[in-house]
Amino acid sequence: MVKVMASGVFDIIHLGHIHYLKESKKLGDELIVVVATDDTVRRYKHEPINSEQIRVDVVNELKSVDKAVLGYEGDMYRIVEELKPDIITLGYDQQFNSEEIKTELDKRGLKVKVEQVSELDLDLTGTRKIIRKIISLWNFQKKMEEIENPK
Repeated sequence: MVKVMASGVFDIIHLGHIHYLKESKKLGDELIVVVATDDTVRRYKHEPINSEQIRVDVVNELKSVDKAVLGYEGDMYRIVEELKPDIITLGYDQQFNSEEIKTELDKRGLKVKVEQVSELDLDLTGTRKIIRKIISLWNFQKKMEEIENPK
């Protein structure tokens, strides 16, 4: 049985996430998803909209996911050592260096393949893109209200 591990924030689930997870699942028999902790999200991306437990629960409900777990703080390889995947997948836009990951895995004696999944060519395939669009639409609405209802 081939075990695949994917990881990410998964704050606002969108088609980019679905694509990443479906493509990851195609590479093996079991897909385990590691969801970033709130502190990790704050450190590398943004203030999480949903708590880590809500994000784990939502990812666990996705059809292609066999199991979602919360990652650890600090050593990102600790969860790899625990889960022992055969393959780690990276999303097309994840800011990891696959060669550095492979080197560290080898140093730890972990025989794991690292694969990057393809990009999904759609407009709103990232959480920050979605947040920016919501803010832009909200700002536009406010300006329209000011024009239509001057004080």
